Amino acid sequence: MPPKKAVKEEKILLGRPGNSLKSGIVGLANVGKSTFFQAITKSNLGNPANFPYATIDPEEARVVVPDDRFNWLVDQYKPKSVVPANLTIYDIAGLTRGASTGAGLGNAFLSHIRAVDAIFQVVRCFDDAEIIHVEGDVDPIRDLDIISEELRIKDIEFVEKAHEALVKLTRRGGQSLEIKKLKEEQATVEKILEMLKDGKDVRKGNWAPKEVEVINPLFLLSAKPVVFLVNLSEKDYIRQKNKHLPKIAEWVKEHATGDPIIPISVCFEERLTRFETEAEAEEECKKLSTKSALPKIITTMRKALNLGSFFTTGTDEVRQWTIRNGTKAPQAAGVIHGDFEKTFIQAVVYNYSVLKEEGDEAGVKAKGKVLTKGKDYVVEDGDVLLIKAGAAKA
Repeated sequence: MPPKKAVKEEKILLGRPGNSLKSGIVGLANVGKSTFFQAITKSNLGNPANFPYATIDPEEARVVVPDDRFNWLVDQYKPKSVVPANLTIYDIAGLTRGASTGAGLGNAFLSHIRAVDAIFQVVRCFDDAEIIHVEGDVDPIRDLDIISEELRIKDIEFVEKAHEALVKLTRRGGQSLEIKKLKEEQATVEKILEMLKDGKDVRKGNWAPKEVEVINPLFLLSAKPVVFLVNLSEKDYIRQKNKHLPKIAEWVKEHATGDPIIPISVCFEERLTRFETEAEAEEECKKLSTKSALPKIITTMRKALNLGSFFTTGTDEVRQWTIRNGTKAPQAAGVIHGDFEKTFIQAVVYNYSVLKEEGDEAGVKAKGKVLTKGKDYVVEDGDVLLIKAGAAKA
């Protein structure tokens, strides 16, 4: 008999299992966070200024997710209404050394990070005598260490409180199922605490499904996915060279293996927003033999959040819906309307790649590639869905 194929075990995801997930921009003061927020959201929100804590309350905006598949579908159907996918982004106040103990805007800042699902960590690698650095000079490795340590120290505080509460409950003793469950939770919390005190982030642990159930309600800062944005001068971004880049890559490899690193020039991105049309901005990029980093940043964060898309199409509307990868058809239907999940019957489905290959819906139908799927169907990224549901109960 041939040997059995090894079953690849899916890593259980940390974080909220939602579709409306938020990303927060995090970093020390004066590293370019608010200017980046304005550039990516093409808005005047945020408060870029040359002093610490220019941003106090977090600003929120949605950005359109760039997707060639969506653009193709819009060209194909020429609908009356067009609704692309969005990513919600928060501009969060600058962190400072000692934030975990309340320094600067410490506790307010950290509570704002707790409220988001993933982190854009902006690291400054540009020299500018006119923009002060809170630590006195430009040293991205020191800055990475400060942020990493501050988030972990706050996590230790959260976890110690949770541990204290569990110990009080398990001290009662006994063999009931409730006590057994509490003791398992306590063991997980102790494992988290040990990891944090060893200087490791929770998102880098290998956690069993039951452990994830304990971790998620703690809303730990170091459990959130991170995308590192290395803020360069325009000159360094265009030539894709900077003396700090190799050291940052080494730091991420050692402390945050697998987390994406994206070079960006926030001042260049901000300059592009000043052009009156996108065509003019593209012409400027062409002239400099470069391109904006923003589309890659948005799609990388969606990937970090494990988000995918499905489409609904027609001459009335083409719409891109956001779901967590691994979502089943009834739950995907519920994103369109809550009643559709409850009264789901079936989904008529074909993937965008099939539609593009065959040219149009008639071609997909002629080749017999339109599928009818039930409640156990896992929606794939790029699926075009038609949901069939019963009438909702009054």
